[in-house]
Amino acid sequence: MTDTRSAQPLFEVSAQVPVASSPEQVYGVVTDLARSGEWSTECRGGSWVSGDAGAVGSVFRGENYRTPEVVAWAPVVRGEWTTDSEVVAAEPARRFAWAIRTKDGKKQQSVWSFEIEPTPDGSLLTHHFRMGAPTEGIQGITAEMSAEEKQRFFDEWAAKLERDITETLGRLKEILDKT
Repeated sequence: MTDTRSAQPLFEVSAQVPVASSPEQVYGVVTDLARSGEWSTECRGGSWVSGDAGAVGSVFRGENYRTPEVVAWAPVVRGEWTTDSEVVAAEPARRFAWAIRTKDGKKQQSVWSFEIEPTPDGSLLTHHFRMGAPTEGIQGITAEMSAEEKQRFFDEWAAKLERDITETLGRLKEILDKT
């Protein structure tokens, strides 16, 4: 695949928010991916399809939804779809991460994570996303694009990711500050 972003990572975004919950409480919420519809901008929840819920190696099938106006000019998936994600880090009260899998079950370089640090008033929660090599989905989206269209797509998608992570953290803060 030829694109205007050959350097890795292709995408890397993160944001932080202080919350009034202990690291243990935060970890308990962010690892309950079935509840992710309460805070995620795209994932509406889902279920664990293999392994022990939240353990490294377990697989979660997310039920997702994307509105038509998201990067409306590009051929991205809209409406409902599912993704399978494999837990790649599960450090209680510290870190939880999962990698999006390909259709044939291989981990991709598309990793979402939550990192938790204790603070005097609760915790500092960081939400992070990193995509190294283009995923199956990104390859499909950009396959027929010109170099200029690819650059436009990558710029707009990076901005979308930043908005999504910030909005997700805002929703999590509301939940965690009530815990």
